[in-house]
Amino acid sequence: MRYAAVLTALAAALAPPAAAQVSPPAPPTGTGALRVFLDCTRCDFDFLRQEITFINYVRDRKDAEVHVLVTTLGTGSGGLEYTLEYIGLERFAGVEASLRYVSSGTDTSDERRRGFAQVFQLGLMRYVAETPLASQITIGRRGQAAGPSAAAPGEDPWNFWIFRLSTNGDYRSEARTSRKAFRTSFSANRTTEAWKISLNSNISYSESRFDLGEGEIFVNVTRNYEHRGLVVKSLGDHWSAAARGSVSRSTFFNQALALSTSAGLEYDIFPYAESTRRAFTIRYQVGVERNRYEEMTIFNKLKETLAGHSLEASLSLRQPWGTSGLSFEFVQFLHDLSKQRAELDWNFDVRLFRGFSFDIDGNVSRVRDQLYLPAGDRSAEEILLLRRQLATTHRYSVGFGISYQFGSIYNNVVNPRFGGR
Repeated sequence: MRYAAVLTALAAALAPPAAAQVSPPAPPTGTGALRVFLDCTRCDFDFLRQEITFINYVRDRKDAEVHVLVTTLGTGSGGLEYTLEYIGLERFAGVEASLRYVSSGTDTSDERRRGFAQVFQLGLMRYVAETPLASQITIGRRGQAAGPSAAAPGEDPWNFWIFRLSTNGDYRSEARTSRKAFRTSFSANRTTEAWKISLNSNISYSESRFDLGEGEIFVNVTRNYEHRGLVVKSLGDHWSAAARGSVSRSTFFNQALALSTSAGLEYDIFPYAESTRRAFTIRYQVGVERNRYEEMTIFNKLKETLAGHSLEASLSLRQPWGTSGLSFEFVQFLHDLSKQRAELDWNFDVRLFRGFSFDIDGNVSRVRDQLYLPAGDRSAEEILLLRRQLATTHRYSVGFGISYQFGSIYNNVVNPRFGGR
């Protein structure tokens, strides 16, 4: 009791006088404000709740009057295209709209979130107009910046090409171990409605040293590089054709030099324009690869030329009830049809009922195509350090989870004190 009295007195002493207190504007809970469920995986929720305060954010779509489903796609400039689907519920059932916001690859995170917020609240106006808060909303037009207007796409001096160059490295050391690594990458991309061209180059080197005691030192070195190119031609709303090629080296896959080229067709049952919400693609590719190995393989090869083909079917959905994805890939070498690989991947994240979500993901593979495996046994160090790919006939993984949340339906307040949420 004594401690409680001391704490109460201390709190009273620290609190400012009642007349001097200034409270922040209260969230619009209970004022008839529009109830919105924002369904977005790449949004800054704290920023939006602080900037857009004329709506009630709710935690479950069952409590919402408007469900805003946001999907994203990468753009050729390295930015993001946000597609905002406004789905009316309850009294707004059947009232729907769709807006898009495209950020530039050079935008800062603040510029991106402010641009998204502008479009987000613009789409809400149709619904807010029928709430008691409509009379408190002021709509204006932002002033035009001084200076010349931005160049139209037709005036683009780079002709839609975007280039990136990056390099990084790190060094770590302890009493008996040390590691250093370097990585460099370069990319050049051009994306238009008719063509997509992607060129990528990645080079990496890592070296780890282990003091095993009694003067024994083990050094693990991995060298990898990969240069890839992809050219895609649009053939309408459902079809596309592509050609790709690569040059690579991988210590892990016993490749001193690997050259490959392939071509293929892809068909999307749904129009490509709907790919942010749903896509069901079927892709067939055929190609040739030339491999030179670091060590003799289990088939007594130091180099070989292989022809093969692949078939892939992939379904992805982003709907109000959640997200799901399912894909199947079959790869086969043509010189020996028994050398093949079949792989099934899946992921589901579904809201089954109010506040309750279930997610599951996994992979199952049947492996019969490891022609690159080096002959001979692997050392314990190589196995433990994952220096070489090991022989296997299958791979599988599975993960799942459930979550249940209950309590207040509102999600308006942001309190960043002590970094907590």
